[in-house]
Amino acid sequence: MLAEKREEPNMKEFNRRDFLCALGVSGGLAASGCMESISRAAAGPAKPILGSWFEFQHHSIKEGVPWNPACAAFTCEQWDAKIRELSELGMQYLVLLCTALYFKAFFRTNIFPPFRIACEDPIEAILTAADKYGIKFFIGGGFYGKWDSPDILKDPVAGKKRLQAFEELTKLYSAHKSFYGWYWPNEAFINPYYSEEFVQYVNTCSRLARSLTPGAKILIAPYGTRVARPDDNYVRQLEKLDVDIIAYQDEVGVRKSKADETPAFYEGLNKAHQRVPRAAIWADVEIFEFQGKVYESSLLPASFQRVQRQLEAVSPFVDTVLVYQYQGMMNKPGSAAFAGPPDSTRLYSDYAEWLRIPPC
Repeated sequence: MLAEKREEPNMKEFNRRDFLCALGVSGGLAASGCMESISRAAAGPAKPILGSWFEFQHHSIKEGVPWNPACAAFTCEQWDAKIRELSELGMQYLVLLCTALYFKAFFRTNIFPPFRIACEDPIEAILTAADKYGIKFFIGGGFYGKWDSPDILKDPVAGKKRLQAFEELTKLYSAHKSFYGWYWPNEAFINPYYSEEFVQYVNTCSRLARSLTPGAKILIAPYGTRVARPDDNYVRQLEKLDVDIIAYQDEVGVRKSKADETPAFYEGLNKAHQRVPRAAIWADVEIFEFQGKVYESSLLPASFQRVQRQLEAVSPFVDTVLVYQYQGMMNKPGSAAFAGPPDSTRLYSDYAEWLRIPPC
């Protein structure tokens, strides 16, 4: 069983100044020997990035061309190095997107054959590293069918395998202190409300997860943020959804929204969440851009100028900012676990400079 979780700080007023002070006391930078070099930057209007989605292989082969081959070749030691790298940049939460993909598994199970990558047990590798570096992981509950199938939520075979996987993942990994919660990756399109099918999927998954891992947090990250209608009906749906955190996609990377539009969307959703305080409101900020056609080309790092506007836009209305995603879009210069295009060091360095974290 998962150990009882510590009380989380109130993130609503957690700005850059607070973030740097917290890191100076106990954050990931202390682990790298950088503690004395942190500058006490003045608080800015944007919250810092406190977490990212994480993966062993990107689900879309076209999008993941710049980093999938490198990740497939990572040793267990390189996964440790990548987790450390993330902690050095102040990351506190990582969301493992999937524990199975293309009918292959990233853990020991008879549900699917193993995914052939260099590290034999990558989930064990990342959770062991996260234990060392103070990272909290949400473990993904997919994909136990065809990830892009519109019928995956109705597929009884996929549903049975999914629940079986939760039990096996709990037995294998829940003793890790970094096993913080669960993430349900079959994303909802809020149009302008959640479908009843999605509500049932979430609540079925959450019911079993809460019985297996009492105290674990449950996260979802829907899209359709720009068309969501946060009215009384939406509030009633929030009350029905058995989740602890909703991280809404800002949809800037997929070219559905622009940074100057998103404050209106998040302000409305924030008001709905104030009426249902059980469900925290977080942001899922897209720090990528497409090389060509949306969904049909490689993902590349956005400029930090754009990312900063995105952070400033959502920060007044959310408790915590996550990004999609560090892998492929950001790499520390000289990283021992480099995954992504060469210019991904630019976004890392620009963000680190904004945080006023000098190189170690």
